[in-house]
Amino acid sequence: MKDSLTLLLVFAAGICLGVSDMAPAVLHLPWLPTVALSLLMVQVGIGLGSRKDLSAIIKSLHWSMLLLPLSTIVGTLAFSTLALLLFRHENLKDILAIGSGFGYYSLSSVLIAELKSAAVGMDKATQLATIALLANVTREVFALLCCPIIIRRGKGDAAISIAGVTSMDVCLPVIIGRDGSESQLLPAAVFHGFILELCIPLLITFFCQ
Repeated sequence: MKDSLTLLLVFAAGICLGVSDMAPAVLHLPWLPTVALSLLMVQVGIGLGSRKDLSAIIKSLHWSMLLLPLSTIVGTLAFSTLALLLFRHENLKDILAIGSGFGYYSLSSVLIAELKSAAVGMDKATQLATIALLANVTREVFALLCCPIIIRRGKGDAAISIAGVTSMDVCLPVIIGRDGSESQLLPAAVFHGFILELCIPLLITFFCQ
């Protein structure tokens, strides 16, 4: 939760810089988001490849574990569709693109801003990116608060699904327990997050076309 609050403070600081017109000119360069996104993906790859338990996790994988991330994708997109009942003026594909972040607020917001700017203009693209940021930060905070309660009720798979992509990093400690009491959930949680992370760029790109 501390990381999420830090991100919100940084985001607010960015808004203040933009409003005050004090941001350096280099931050307005059109290619900068692409460079930032590329560096972010490199960092994600390094993080996955450097896990000491990566080989053990791979050996414990089974094809049936794909059902969990698949259920998360279908469920998230289905409920994202219901947002049209509240936001009738929005485009369904834009809403689904926002939902396709699965809790990965940094990647989803940058990717949406980059892909939508040419089609709808920078202002609208920034608005959609901001909504994606807030929606996915909210999902992460909700998961951090609710996962321990859900796991205590014996619903480990549900907790992993709620966490979305963060099941393999930010929310992993609360899923397996600080003492590792739920360590049997580790392979499923990491695999679930990994599959979602692969799907996020594909789904957002598809819905932003």
